[in-house]
Amino acid sequence: MTPETIVLLHGFTQTGRSWEPIVATLAQRYRSVRAPDLRGHGAAAARRPVSFAAIGADVLALAPDGEPFVLAGYSMGGRIALALALSPAARGRIARLVLIGASPGIADAPERAARRAADDALADEIERDGLAPFARRWAAQPLFASQPPEVAALAHAERLRNTPAGLAASLRGVGTGTMTPLWQRLPELTMPVALVAGEHDARFRELNARIAAAIPAATVHVVPGAGHAVGLEQPAALAALLSQGEAA
Repeated sequence: MTPETIVLLHGFTQTGRSWEPIVATLAQRYRSVRAPDLRGHGAAAARRPVSFAAIGADVLALAPDGEPFVLAGYSMGGRIALALALSPAARGRIARLVLIGASPGIADAPERAARRAADDALADEIERDGLAPFARRWAAQPLFASQPPEVAALAHAERLRNTPAGLAASLRGVGTGTMTPLWQRLPELTMPVALVAGEHDARFRELNARIAAAIPAATVHVVPGAGHAVGLEQPAALAALLSQGEAA
């Protein structure tokens, strides 16, 4: 049965609008294209709790009950998508999984604890200083250094659609430090899995190679001319990838 629905999960500080440049293309391939604001973000900024389980339930509710669907997630959205794909609640529901610049979590316990402390500190900082100062600091990360000015402007506008309380709740509830590492469970993924990273995103290109080695039906895709935010930097290329049966 060919999936007729694709659900797109955005990254931290984004909203569902971040997928707008590719939705029209995907609408030619899928009957239903869903790109929700995830809890803690955009129109769902005030929804609680912000947790992997709660967001996973929201995602499953977007697709017709019992029908398989394609699930794609970028960065934070990719981690949420991966956790959902490995959950009992989603058994038999996800026909294909696309992870864009996403991690299975931090396997090393001390490193994970340090990241959780850093995420908690950042959440406190956002609540204390407000959205605009945080948005400027977040954009200055090396992870986004390859973005041209017009892409950086789009990303900044996305960040400003959020709230300090929502982003803080997201960091505390579904941050990388909070996530239970899923490395050991990757072999359980039996659906086709596409692992996507930008050409200039060396960290996630290396990570995808390691992830692919553990998944029975994984393909690795490097998007030319893109950094970490593949969907914003090369939307046409990502739309083409998501529209391909074997990769989407």
